[in-house]
Amino acid sequence: MLIMRSSGEAAPVGDASSYEDSIETMSRYNEELVAAGVLVAMEGLSDDPAESVVVDYAQTPPVATDGPYGEVKELFGGYWILDVGSQAEAVEWAKRAPLTFPAAKVEIRRIASIDEFPQDNPWIQRERAWREATGQL
Repeated sequence: MLIMRSSGEAAPVGDASSYEDSIETMSRYNEELVAAGVLVAMEGLSDDPAESVVVDYAQTPPVATDGPYGEVKELFGGYWILDVGSQAEAVEWAKRAPLTFPAAKVEIRRIASIDEFPQDNPWIQRERAWREATGQL
């Protein structure tokens, strides 16, 4: 998973016409991922961090507050899920992402497969059945 991050001030905000070049550049990158056959899923998140809600589990019961996070150092802007052969390949794709705004970063995380969990666990068995029934396996 490639996770797009930036400071709150760095990401473009406004209607689509105000950053049409960015949309075109990002769309070209996304088309490269599709053409290479590595894109599994992708989504962008709301441009306005103030629209988010944060659920804090430091207390019981958990407390929900309006976003953004306590300190706006880094916000998630979106993600790509790729099916690649190695971390090095994911790094190469991340380096090609057209994130040109200040403080932009991409975090790379491997998504665990259901096969990595104990298969005799009834909860894992239920999840596997759900994934099979929904065409995810």
